[in-house]
Amino acid sequence: MPKTVLITGASRGIGRAIAVAFAGAGYRLVITCSNSREELLSLKQELKTQFHVDVLPSIGDVSSYSYMQQLFSEITERFGGVDVLINNAGISHIGLLSDMTIGDWNRIVSTNLTSVFSSCKLAIPYMVHQKAGKIINISSVWGIAGASCEVAYSACKGGVNAFAKALAKELAPSNIQVNAIACGVIDTQMNACFSEEERKALTEEIPAGRFGLPEEVAALALQLAAGNDYLTGQIITLDGGWL
Repeated sequence: MPKTVLITGASRGIGRAIAVAFAGAGYRLVITCSNSREELLSLKQELKTQFHVDVLPSIGDVSSYSYMQQLFSEITERFGGVDVLINNAGISHIGLLSDMTIGDWNRIVSTNLTSVFSSCKLAIPYMVHQKAGKIINISSVWGIAGASCEVAYSACKGGVNAFAKALAKELAPSNIQVNAIACGVIDTQMNACFSEEERKALTEEIPAGRFGLPEEVAALALQLAAGNDYLTGQIITLDGGWL
């Protein structure tokens, strides 16, 4: 029986690349997004046609616990549960903290951090029953180092990293591994805000001499999902030697 992976924020960028990688490895997929309905349904069709895998798409707000409950109810009915959980959904906010509203703060925290709580809480019972499971959080180097004008985003990713370390200790006795990938600058739409001049300056700061690719994040996520059961509670930095 093939394993099932849930990937949040899968319609584009890193999430999409992860979906392609796991479909290529024969996983059944649950893919979500909040707004990009056409992109998600197009991805579903592409994966089914190219890899002949079962794909369950879902449109909803991962920051809503009631939506996540509904999603896991559908997963349970169709697949039984989730063997691999990849928390990828996230939003950014660039600006001074003094200019942020409480609404901005709550929106970022609920999408980037509370969603991780919700998905893990709902995925864990099946994994514990199976005595196996992998949880992979897609994080950021800013959760380690912090970024000026991205305080809320940095705080959330720092929380995601600490969450992974703590939960890994809780779940290790049940043979469930929890790790995070702290991404550097990955060439996605989220980083399309940079001008050509800014991209050039940023590239010069990175020892590898380039932005990372979504496919490189996906390859690492797939390795973690299939890999060493003794590797848990780790924040793995994927940044071309930047920090």
